Amino acid sequence: MSPCLSSADPSVTGSGCALRRVLDAVGGKWKILLIVALSQTDELRYGELRKLVYGITNTMLASSLKELEADGLVMRTQYAEMPVRVEYSLTDRARTLVPILMELKDWGEKNL
Repeated sequence: MSPCLSSADPSVTGSGCALRRVLDAVGGKWKILLIVALSQTDELRYGELRKLVYGITNTMLASSLKELEADGLVMRTQYAEMPVRVEYSLTDRARTLVPILMELKDWGEKNL
C-alpha cells in the first residue's frame, strides 16, 4: 500500500506521502527558483545566485540554501582561501528534478 494511504491520514496529503515530502523539500517561494538557477551552470557563488534570483533577500537566500543542503539537493563547497570562497551546486538527485520543473514552467506558459 502507498505511504499516502497507509498513514493515519489516508488522503493524498498525509504526512507519509511522497508528494508531501517533495513539497516540504522544494516548496516555498524561492527553492524552485534557486534549483533552476543552479541548474544553468556547474557552480555558483552566493552573490551570483542573489543576482540571478530576482527579489530574493539575503535572509531568504541563506535559509533556503541551508534547507536545500539539509535535504540533499544542494552541495555547499567552501574553499580554504582568503577571502573565503563558497560555491553552491546541485546534487545529482536535484538534477533529476530539473526536467520536471521545466515541464511545470512549460505548463505555466501555456495555461497561466
